[in-house]
Amino acid sequence: MIKRLFDIILSTILLILLSPTFLVIAFKINKSMGKPIIFRQSRPGIKGKTFKMIKFRTMRIANDENGRPLPDSMRMTDFGTFLRSSSLDELPEFWNVLKGDMSLVGPRPLLTDYIPLYSKEQYRRHNVRPGITGWAQVNGRNAISWEEKFELDVWYIDNQSLWLDMKILLLTIKKVLVKDGISAGDHVTMPPFKGRKD
Repeated sequence: MIKRLFDIILSTILLILLSPTFLVIAFKINKSMGKPIIFRQSRPGIKGKTFKMIKFRTMRIANDENGRPLPDSMRMTDFGTFLRSSSLDELPEFWNVLKGDMSLVGPRPLLTDYIPLYSKEQYRRHNVRPGITGWAQVNGRNAISWEEKFELDVWYIDNQSLWLDMKILLLTIKKVLVKDGISAGDHVTMPPFKGRKD
């Protein structure tokens, strides 16, 4: 209950304080890419229940001759790259936090396609609300392997506390300022998760 109250109070304050930033980003996206401004995608939340996560759109809508989306690197715009590197594309997720879909701190919500690929231990990441930031984000973000990421997620679940959340939030600010761990190798973010290693 304390964690949820903390989420509601802080996300409300941030949504109000950052509202001018929202307007500027929305204007820039509309000017550079057109509508929609917001990217919506189904993600698994607590206990695996899906919700619509919202972010600022960072990629052009572009398909190949067969109607399939072009690779992320070909659809990413310069402004989209800036939004991702600064984590400003994540700002609308404060609304997900206020609604109760997410928490400020917790394992990042990944694709629903990954659910069947998790081991029983990895699936434990869904025992709590997913977060805008988390223990894995401040310990490597996209520059670590999937296995390391899931180990850090499960460690957080077993050791979570309000003090740990506050530490993670402070470390997140530092990570964002130095733009650390944004991408993995030649991928815009992370390569797709293929399933646990045997």
